[in-house]
Amino acid sequence: MTATEAAAERVAAVRDDPHGRRALLRSTYDVPRGLPHRHVPYRRAALAFMDWQLRRGLLDPATGSPWWRAANAALLRDSWEARELAMAGQGDPSTPSVAATVEFIRHPSAPRWYRAHNLSIVSAYLVQRDLAGSEGRVERFFLNLVLMRVLYAHALVAAPKLALSWLAPAARPLGDPRLGMTAIFLSLSRILPHRYPVGDNVEEYVLSENSFGHLLDVGVISPRLPQLYEWAASDLETPELRTLLDDGIPAYSWDPNDHDVWTPTPSALARLARRVVPAHHRSL
Repeated sequence: MTATEAAAERVAAVRDDPHGRRALLRSTYDVPRGLPHRHVPYRRAALAFMDWQLRRGLLDPATGSPWWRAANAALLRDSWEARELAMAGQGDPSTPSVAATVEFIRHPSAPRWYRAHNLSIVSAYLVQRDLAGSEGRVERFFLNLVLMRVLYAHALVAAPKLALSWLAPAARPLGDPRLGMTAIFLSLSRILPHRYPVGDNVEEYVLSENSFGHLLDVGVISPRLPQLYEWAASDLETPELRTLLDDGIPAYSWDPNDHDVWTPTPSALARLARRVVPAHHRSL
């Protein structure tokens, strides 16, 4: 059995078992005795967001989200195939995301973890456009928000000047997935109810976003979205990623004309952030 076939079999076995999916993700970081364990601390970030998916019921086979279930399965397949290849030391990766994950396991670092993770995630976004279109407006808004935040977290460790301008020396510790800071970039989950689905009233949730989330999204990330998506498309070697932004507005299964929720009035702190860490519109 090939590593690709083994991964597909493993994921199929837990397809309708949300907690089995979590156990499988955790096991992708298990290392046989005698082999290096340097990539294991990154498991913390991998499990943190999956735990939020479980709390919301997104992976439930009867009432969960088809999009989240499909994207999660893709990440699990990539992770398990890569583990098989990295531990066995032979065989060819079936996709670029698997190849990136093998590279991370063999030579772990924060930039390699994000590159492997985000390649899997972005690939799932591109493949699952039809499923995304069936989601409610709030969920589609959140899909775009999650994407722009994970791309930004990657930039913190791999392109710190793009992420934080002159504060670049502080960027890598903030984005290091081993330090538990990754959850900050998904802080909108604190205001989304722990249920699924959540309907179409995006404005209600945007207004409820905590001050840090608003500061991060409106003050820091949004002004540099064109640069961020351009850099990520190049770093991930996925040019199609550029199509998920339209004139600076996130456009994954989203009507660019519905842009008011992406351009809220900045708070005083967000305006200050734009001045303190300005986005430089040049190659970094």
